[in-house]
Amino acid sequence: MDEDAVFKALADPSRRKLLDRLFGRSGQSLGELCVDLQMSRQAISKHLALLEKANLVATVKSGRDKLHYLNAVPIYEISERWIAKYQHSQLHALDQLKKSLEGNEKQSNG
Repeated sequence: MDEDAVFKALADPSRRKLLDRLFGRSGQSLGELCVDLQMSRQAISKHLALLEKANLVATVKSGRDKLHYLNAVPIYEISERWIAKYQHSQLHALDQLKKSLEGNEKQSNG
């Protein structure tokens, strides 16, 4: 996975909006994705190409249309690499605090 390409793709709010729309309904054509967006068809096409290069969007030809599907795997991999490892120490600290507070509660009740 090219993390730099994924981070670059996610850095732009227009691309995140396209990913949100694909999350809501995957398998949309360029025409469907253009509805209600304040961007030209060409701009949306360029954003989709960058998302596809980052492996966040997969495409399938369907007749004359090219359907765009969300691929959430790169986002999951980034989450596992960059977020989960930091959450582990926080969750461990919260667990220790909980045990400590429960121990103090048992001592004051006992």
